[in-house]
Amino acid sequence: MTTNHDTDISDSQQCESSAPQSIQEFPIRRAEIGQGTVIKRALPSRHKRMIGAWCFLDHAGPVHFPQGDGLDVGPHPHIGLQTFTWMIEGTIMHTDSLGSKQLIRPYQVNLMTAGHGISHTEVAPEHETKMHAAQLWIALPDEKRNMAPQFDHYPNLPHTEQDQIKFTVLVGEFLEKQSPVAVHTPLVGVDMTAQADTKTRISLNPTFEYGFLALDGHAWINGHELTQDN
Repeated sequence: MTTNHDTDISDSQQCESSAPQSIQEFPIRRAEIGQGTVIKRALPSRHKRMIGAWCFLDHAGPVHFPQGDGLDVGPHPHIGLQTFTWMIEGTIMHTDSLGSKQLIRPYQVNLMTAGHGISHTEVAPEHETKMHAAQLWIALPDEKRNMAPQFDHYPNLPHTEQDQIKFTVLVGEFLEKQSPVAVHTPLVGVDMTAQADTKTRISLNPTFEYGFLALDGHAWINGHELTQDN
């Protein structure tokens, strides 16, 4: 969720369920990657290892830096998962062992499927001076864990608006919009950007587990305050 405004969100289940709703809050820890780039790591934590197949969530920025002093993550491998990068501000160059080379710009997604193994780098271009992004990892199901690696870039994501909130559908289906991003397990991922102080109500699938993270500003979810630190 990206917002510069006060946002109040409540949920309604898509079908009736007698199970009580449970909201768990836990702190976000900080970690350092690349050339001293500090990120906020929400998953995994000792409080929560995964949310559905989402097994990792880093929030980087927003940050400004001198030219040539941005993110520089050297070659490193992945197996058995997909890395999902959502760019909000700035640019990052992705290069991998398949020969892929792709600059990701704001409001675009890079999806790297590691499968049985891939190596990649993530580097800010020399001219870049800012960065704001979220990177998530998706655990592949057992039958896909050793699939051939691949890389996909998605420059256009579907979006819709409700109650002065822009909903960009990053993964799965939400508010009758379907993301083109190819994943291998039922998932949903949505960026919610409030245009003003507002309140809305959204329908959730009762068979899913959901997590909310404030990328900017703060919000209330069913009465629980959400900040950039929880």
